[in-house]
Amino acid sequence: MAKNFVAAVKVTQSGDTLILKNPNNPALERTFSLAFVTAPHLRKEGDEPYAFPSREYLREMVQGKQMKCTITYNIPTSGRDYGTIEFHDGTKLPDELVKAGWVKVREDAGRKEESEDVLEYLDTLRSLEEQAKSAGKGLWAGTGGIIEVQNDLGTPDFFQQWKGKTVDAIVERVFSGDRWLCRLLLSDNKHLQVMTLVAGIRTPTTERTNQLTGTNQAAEEYGAEARDYVETRLLQRNVKVQMVGVSPHGQLIGHILHPRGSIAEFLLADGLARCNDNHSTMLGEKMAPLRAAEKKAQIGKLRLHKNSTVKDGEASVSDMIVTKIIGSDLIVVRTKAGEEKQISLSSVRGPRAKEASEAPFRDEAKEFLRKKLIGKHVKVVIDGTKPATEGFEARDVATVTEKGKNINLQLVQEGWCSVIRHRKDDTDRAPNYDELLVAQETAQAEKKGIWSGKPNKAKTYTDASESVQRAKIQLSTLQRQKKVPGIIDFVKSGSRFTVLIPREGVKLTMVLGGIRAPRAPRLPQDKGEPFGQDALDLANRRCNQRDVEIDVHDIDKVGGFIGELYINRESFAKVLVEEGLASVHQYSAEKAGNSAELNAAEKRAKEGRKGMWHDWDPSQDEEEAVAAPEAAAETTATDKKPTDYREVVVTNIDDNGRLKVQEIGKGTSALEIMMNEFKKFHLDSKNNKPLVNPPKAGDFVAAKFTDDGQWYRAKIRSNDRTAKIAEVVYIDYGNSEKLPWSQLRALDQPQFAPQKLKGQAMDTMLSFIQLPTAPEYFRDAVNFIYEATADKQLVASFDFVDTKEGLSYITLFDTQASGSVSGNTFTDSINKEVIANGFALVPTKLKAWERGAVSADVLKKLNQVQSKAKAERLGMWEYGDITED
Repeated sequence: MAKNFVAAVKVTQSGDTLILKNPNNPALERTFSLAFVTAPHLRKEGDEPYAFPSREYLREMVQGKQMKCTITYNIPTSGRDYGTIEFHDGTKLPDELVKAGWVKVREDAGRKEESEDVLEYLDTLRSLEEQAKSAGKGLWAGTGGIIEVQNDLGTPDFFQQWKGKTVDAIVERVFSGDRWLCRLLLSDNKHLQVMTLVAGIRTPTTERTNQLTGTNQAAEEYGAEARDYVETRLLQRNVKVQMVGVSPHGQLIGHILHPRGSIAEFLLADGLARCNDNHSTMLGEKMAPLRAAEKKAQIGKLRLHKNSTVKDGEASVSDMIVTKIIGSDLIVVRTKAGEEKQISLSSVRGPRAKEASEAPFRDEAKEFLRKKLIGKHVKVVIDGTKPATEGFEARDVATVTEKGKNINLQLVQEGWCSVIRHRKDDTDRAPNYDELLVAQETAQAEKKGIWSGKPNKAKTYTDASESVQRAKIQLSTLQRQKKVPGIIDFVKSGSRFTVLIPREGVKLTMVLGGIRAPRAPRLPQDKGEPFGQDALDLANRRCNQRDVEIDVHDIDKVGGFIGELYINRESFAKVLVEEGLASVHQYSAEKAGNSAELNAAEKRAKEGRKGMWHDWDPSQDEEEAVAAPEAAAETTATDKKPTDYREVVVTNIDDNGRLKVQEIGKGTSALEIMMNEFKKFHLDSKNNKPLVNPPKAGDFVAAKFTDDGQWYRAKIRSNDRTAKIAEVVYIDYGNSEKLPWSQLRALDQPQFAPQKLKGQAMDTMLSFIQLPTAPEYFRDAVNFIYEATADKQLVASFDFVDTKEGLSYITLFDTQASGSVSGNTFTDSINKEVIANGFALVPTKLKAWERGAVSADVLKKLNQVQSKAKAERLGMWEYGDITED
């Protein structure tokens, strides 16, 4: 070991002892004490008098400086070197310390055999000591010099006294980047020396020994680097500490202040620390610069964030409309493109169903959010993605603002949501996360929402539509009130809703009067009616969970309340009709008194070719106007004998037992001519063009029939975009099938358009016939009718035409089997044969047009035929009279 060396000071242990480090290799350290002198010591059980000022005098003199050290002697047993120090300006130690009175010359100095130079040097030191004594300097000042040192935080009252205050401190030791031993200078004669956690951050741990097992625990990655970073800059430096909190283990949490900046920010910016969410509420607005520093490191993928996916730049803001509130933290929004998707609100969680203390608040929390957002235009910023879990798909998490107000924050402020405690590496969080934590702490203190512990009594609703009897009881109350406020709880179809009436404590099924909306599919495999799904979608978009008003007129036969529904003071029935997603039911519209409004809306829809009127032909309305007297018979009994006989062929029988018939005459002749041209057109290879765009329900197309490989005119009934398969109905024959899109072509040639020649398949049902509901008997009935009508030219008596439903009720005659129609009675028909063979029964509930005098005679004869079939146990009667059930 060289007698002379240059070193820098790492730690000043006392007024006479230093820990030195090699300037070129800081890892090399040695303990060096000043020769021939002694200073009072700092001890855990209590400092010796003047120990602290003695140490401080030396610390302030040597800190941050390089010096020349000369070893005078060493102690072999301890391995400690003793010597003198000289600075660049010529100042020498321990001379300067003895002169200032902060060390004493050892009494035993010089007793051993010393050189003349050493003895002369000791005389100099003793002379300086005598001068200090005479002047009363340092240790020679007399009594006093005792400082009380507290080594723990003591009682909670002590911290409350000092909470929020800032005091001078010295960093005595660095255990890790965020755990230091600090000496806080509370007053001239009282210090607090405790473990201090750096507020707002958490650094990786360093190597340490497990106190229970005695085993060493390895340092976490970057733990030693974070500790060295702090040691180099702050060990035994003066700082200021603002006392902001106490950890669960009783350690002080302090906000560290230094003239050069925040060490916490520097550690974060260099990727050596992460923000500590648990300290957020203690620091308040001071967390913002820490988050910014952390994000900078994440973007740069520094150290701890080397695998970060955080991107630079501001998140994009999207304008959307809230269409549904699923829960107080989960909503459905619709984009400008019309796409709907679920999003979770960032960093907040609504009351949980499985938490007994939170579950009673779920409805209140959801209602708070419904009132705030449903139907509103909002700005959405996607903060991240919630990964898919068992039973749940992946979805975006977002911050939602409405008119500049942060909804996530409002939910927390009102106590309807709690703040999620994210994992340390979870970056998919709200940008104002610290503000949310502060808001939660305030809501807890003020006992708001879920923190109140006192949920309001759950709102219960009696189902007024549960039975007709209950509906009748509620009807008069609602009729008296007119425009009753309510909330749409569920949309069953385009014209059918479940409505909550809070002030009455009831819920009911609301049926829009005056219109008929097409039936939507109830299940994915159901077909539904054309535009039924569109009507349902519109009702969901415009009405679901909205505040509405209802005006009840009557009830239906199953307890539904018939009337008008107003949203934003506009009749939704009118909206449906205007969009071509419902037609006017003339009788009920006139009864309700809104026929003029609805008819005007329907006229606009037709003229605009909207929805179900996309292929509307004005001439069809003229034909219907001529048949108006027949349409009126829908609600009144008729005493006139049928006079409308037409020659027809049955082309198909559908799954509902409806017959598709073609009228033989001009229509079929024109169809034959057109189909010849149609066939030639599609045989030409240059016309082999696939669809340009995916087909939509209601579109007319050319479809290649599977059985014969020929092309026919068809209409899209439903569409599976995923499988690229469409269900088509052949408009000239009435049959349907599912085809891949590759088997479809555009029907945009004017010579083949439905406007040129409307579809020739008419929708009909056999008059005075009620088909069985049991599947096996129903199939038998359809098979019998098929055998009786297949490949035959028949005569049909059009007994009644329902123009609104597009359905004709007919009686079929096989003239080849029974001769001239004029010589036959109704009971010589195919209708009669179906009943006579036990494949159908006489309707138990007659339609209005079936109740006339002419019908009475027909029904009497058909009942006689039916009685005979029962007696002979034919068809459905094989096990007896099923009507008795």
